[in-house]
Amino acid sequence: MFLILVGIVIAQRAGNLVRLAAKGILPNDAINTLLGFSMVKFLPMILSLSIFLAVLMTLSRWHRDSEMVIWFSSGLGLNKWIRPILSFAIPIIIVITLLSLWVMPWATQKGQDYKEQLKSRDELSTISPGVFKESNSGDRVYFVESFDELGNVVKNIFVQSTQHQKTGVIVASTGSRKKVENGDNFLVLDKGRRYEGKPNSAEISTTEFERYAVRIRTKETAPEPYTRQAISTKELLQNTNSGNNAELQWRLAIPISALVLVLLAIPLSFVDPRAGRSLNLIFAIVIYIIYNNILSIFQAWVTQGRLSATVGLWPVHLFFLTLTFYMFYRRNHLLPLLPKFPANFSSLWKKPKRQ
Repeated sequence: MFLILVGIVIAQRAGNLVRLAAKGILPNDAINTLLGFSMVKFLPMILSLSIFLAVLMTLSRWHRDSEMVIWFSSGLGLNKWIRPILSFAIPIIIVITLLSLWVMPWATQKGQDYKEQLKSRDELSTISPGVFKESNSGDRVYFVESFDELGNVVKNIFVQSTQHQKTGVIVASTGSRKKVENGDNFLVLDKGRRYEGKPNSAEISTTEFERYAVRIRTKETAPEPYTRQAISTKELLQNTNSGNNAELQWRLAIPISALVLVLLAIPLSFVDPRAGRSLNLIFAIVIYIIYNNILSIFQAWVTQGRLSATVGLWPVHLFFLTLTFYMFYRRNHLLPLLPKFPANFSSLWKKPKRQ
């Protein structure tokens, strides 16, 4: 189950990064690095959902194969599953806690640092083969048909630039990157032509060259402050405000919700023979989505100051823990999760006939 969820997240994140790289927004060599940081960031959530579904599907299989009938006929109740399930889940929940409090903010911080480095790279580093790429200033357009394996030699280059109210077009069969002593980067073109002319004019000058160097601009960007997701847990504890308290409670909510969901999976694993095999699995995923969405809503309320940090996200955990106790009670007494109502509601208020 864990590998399946990891594959889903990788496919979703990789598709988004490849789309950005195809548009020239992101360099090709940055996809693997950003994908790795994203996987570490989402790892606590993946582990939480994995153990929830693992417990649910295992016990559901026991119900479906009548193994639970043997369990109950031996005088063991549903509550006896709590201890072995917790002995399996608690080590994973400890790992989730460590990831959520320390590793996840570290990965978020490193991801933001890497994105800042990408912004300061030169224009040629974001060019994808076969895609027209406009420069940051908007006065140049690059097109490269292909790169070599190291990315230093380019083939079939097209560069359009605008200087002194003149439009110039440079085409060359090959080219290479070169860095001079002062740190400037140049695209050196070999055996090509340059066409230059004024807009709305038929006069065009043509120049053939053996070598032509085009300076590649680098973009200097001021470092942006870290988001709250990238701030370490130690700094959140030292600088207490509504936003930091909300972020800290969210990090604690991930392992707490994992514990509550593992307990909830025990009564939720009951399989009705007349229902579909995947009904309880769908119901479990819906509960997981609702749980996390309500946590996000309460986190936003704490950030905005509409809810006290003392109250925080605890009412959400308390509600789902109460739901867990309720489902244990219904299953232990062999009662349906919801009370049954008569098919004809009018019979509830009909007066009895007089004899």
